[in-house]
Amino acid sequence: MRVLVAHNRYQVRGGEDAAVARDLAALEQAGCAVEAVFLDNDAIASGLDRLRAAVGATHAPEGIARVMAAARRFAPDVIHVHNFFPLLSPGIHAAARSAGCATVQTLHNYRLVCANAFLMRDGAPCELCVAGSPYRAVRFACYRGSRIGSLAVARMIDHHRRAGTWRRDVDRFIALTPFARERFVEAGFPADKIRIRPNGLPDPGPSGDGARQGLLYVGRLSPEKGLIVLAEAAARAGLRVTVIGEGPLASALTGHPGLDLKGALPPDAVQAAMARASALVVPSLWYEGLPMVVAEAFAAGTPVVASRIGALAGLVAEGTSGLLAEPGDAADLASALGRIAGDPAAAAAMGREARAVYEREWREDVTTRALLEIYRDAVAARAADIPLTRTGT
Repeated sequence: MRVLVAHNRYQVRGGEDAAVARDLAALEQAGCAVEAVFLDNDAIASGLDRLRAAVGATHAPEGIARVMAAARRFAPDVIHVHNFFPLLSPGIHAAARSAGCATVQTLHNYRLVCANAFLMRDGAPCELCVAGSPYRAVRFACYRGSRIGSLAVARMIDHHRRAGTWRRDVDRFIALTPFARERFVEAGFPADKIRIRPNGLPDPGPSGDGARQGLLYVGRLSPEKGLIVLAEAAARAGLRVTVIGEGPLASALTGHPGLDLKGALPPDAVQAAMARASALVVPSLWYEGLPMVVAEAFAAGTPVVASRIGALAGLVAEGTSGLLAEPGDAADLASALGRIAGDPAAAAAMGREARAVYEREWREDVTTRALLEIYRDAVAARAADIPLTRTGT
């Protein structure tokens, strides 16, 4: 299998960039011939640069030309597109189809249906544009607080929706969770082309049967992550949560009696903290895409206390691999934290099930096999479609 990966990297390295890097390494280890074309947002420095990139997001000819030049030289069986915004654009799929290449698009976020990519507005979930007009984003300046930028992104969404890009030019989509798949199907994406495959995570090895202690939060310190609710819940429960991460709420949360802020820590220190904790807490107020901290906790045999919202409600099985609480409800979250802290035996049992879930669904060899099957499916679909394309039907 020859795989060409195309990815528009972010200015601040995040989860998508890390997932792409892991996939590349896993594919090479599986024996695939792999090449990657990276476009970098570092060149988008000024407001004018951002506006120019947003306006060109509907069809970015320079980015498409770079990928297709690599495709002509490398002759891939499949072109796998990760982030396309804004320097590559969804137009890459039509170019690849014209060249006879199978294409796969991973839906890391909701950019194809939502201008800000998060299905969130004013601190709460928002699905106005899922089945409705994407131009509603202009009214609320959903893209970086800019109506002009929001208009450009809405135009991209609307153009490719009307042009039939998703039904005609993409052979297979990868949704990270069943919840995400449902949102895209509701938005009109072809259900028969969407496969569910989570991002993989290398196995850190079992964490052992040592005593666990304390509650842990790992992530960005920002309002949508539910840190204010977590602080109140911890105080209500008379508990203290170790917090690893940075963000705009750091100064406001410093000194709170329910939180112990550690700042950013290196990956090995985070992994060690996961392995020691009684539970990881994910109190988000928005639709998380696929928070890899859940996979990391499960890999460490650590149960998760999460908000009952979006994908999280499906990732954590109530009473089996963790506990769920109503988003934004500090009292309900405090109750869940108290249950974990007050019953170490039950928490340990949930941790063992969490580890079993990781081994079945998230371990890298499992997700790599699933990815290769999606590639084979896409290649077969493109081969079956070529004769029809040539006859104009």
